[in-house]
Amino acid sequence: MKFTLINEIVQNFKGDAVVVFSNSNTVFNDDNIQQLIKLNHFDSKPGKVLLLNLVSGFKSKQVIVSGVGDAPISAKNYVKALNAVIIILIEIKAKNLMVQHIGIKDFNELWVHETTAKVMYNATYKVQKVGSCKKQNSGIECIAIQSTMDSIYGLMKGQAIADGMSLTRHLGDLPSNICTPSYLADTAMSLAQEFNLECEVLEEVDMEKLGMCSLLAVSKGSSEPPKLISLSYQGNGNEKPIVLVGKGVTFDSGGISLKPGTGMDEMKYDMCGAASVLGVMRVIAQIKPKINLVVVLPAVENMPAHNASKPGDVVKSMSGKTIEILNTDAEGRLILCDALTYVKRFNPEVVIDVATLTGAVVIALGKYNSGLMSNDKDLANDIISASKVSLDGVWQLPIEDEYDELLQSNFADMANIGGSEAGSITAGCFLSRFTQDYRWAHLDIAGTAWLSGDKKGATGRPVSLLTQFILDQI
Repeated sequence: MKFTLINEIVQNFKGDAVVVFSNSNTVFNDDNIQQLIKLNHFDSKPGKVLLLNLVSGFKSKQVIVSGVGDAPISAKNYVKALNAVIIILIEIKAKNLMVQHIGIKDFNELWVHETTAKVMYNATYKVQKVGSCKKQNSGIECIAIQSTMDSIYGLMKGQAIADGMSLTRHLGDLPSNICTPSYLADTAMSLAQEFNLECEVLEEVDMEKLGMCSLLAVSKGSSEPPKLISLSYQGNGNEKPIVLVGKGVTFDSGGISLKPGTGMDEMKYDMCGAASVLGVMRVIAQIKPKINLVVVLPAVENMPAHNASKPGDVVKSMSGKTIEILNTDAEGRLILCDALTYVKRFNPEVVIDVATLTGAVVIALGKYNSGLMSNDKDLANDIISASKVSLDGVWQLPIEDEYDELLQSNFADMANIGGSEAGSITAGCFLSRFTQDYRWAHLDIAGTAWLSGDKKGATGRPVSLLTQFILDQI
């Protein structure tokens, strides 16, 4: 799919279809469209579309009217309108189309270009069925966006983000018998080869030498070997890098603390943190900004076995701190804590870990916002600002001493869970104990990384958020 800018009125476009937007206050300068909207009692609600054929005065055979709600047009309503448009475009098998320019409250035209490309491209993503040789394709070849601007930076950025989200979604949707820790390592190495990046993969013996007993306590019940994967992009000399750490549990059975069987298939998505940081790296490698970025993926499988970790076991982390494992299903923090110690060698400017960490965050925030925790106020504010621009929402949760005290253990420096209360926060407090040497933030994406039910599949979040944050630091 290709995106272009076009300086032309929609009536003169000769492609398969044109897309125009309707809000409750609009009086179209095209009388034919205005009359047809009234005749069809179209209410302009976000997500509603009206397909019109052979409209007098239009050279395209079909005109799609998409509702955007009340004026001034909000960014969220614009995204709803674009997603609804893609469904119709696929149904009518449109190949070439034009999208009318529209002003969005609080955002400039470059943002509109970026968001249009990102949303429309991402909306065409189709799950590739395992074993199928037939690649799913929307059929859309070119989308021209009405504009008087010459700069295509917004389009380039939007499509690059959509490419990164597509990679993230594809990895998340793969079954866990395919997307193993080794598969993630191979994916990272392929990205390194494609974009001339540096890649290093540590094996189990390497992690043993480093003292990563916490990470290895999770993987030892599985026949799949663990991997610690790092991928580096250098675009700004010797400046300190931004470091992203992505949780890569390619399947989480819960270990000895076995999860309920219902819905356990969705635990293949427990590696979406790792998939998302790979997606971000793909975006940055395509855009090539003047910044340094390192992504680190601790990748394991968490399985029950005769040699698996047990509740009550005590392990020593790479930092030297000991951990009492009270629940083997609280495994994400056990692999992340060693990775967060490991990344100190990169002398990071900031570190952000991304993890499908707790079911508690789903209860607290649902599928709409990712949970945010940080040891640095300015860093948290920068992430929040990036979330508003990218429309990839976050909500900050506190990290305070009262919560941290819930991790006390009689047998180790800390326990890996803090009881039934404030589960997302105590998980963040646990991680914060390993991040005292740098500015750090934690994103709990357990509620936002994938959808269940009829729309089951990875979402590609928070690739857009993290990309925006990174580019904001330049």
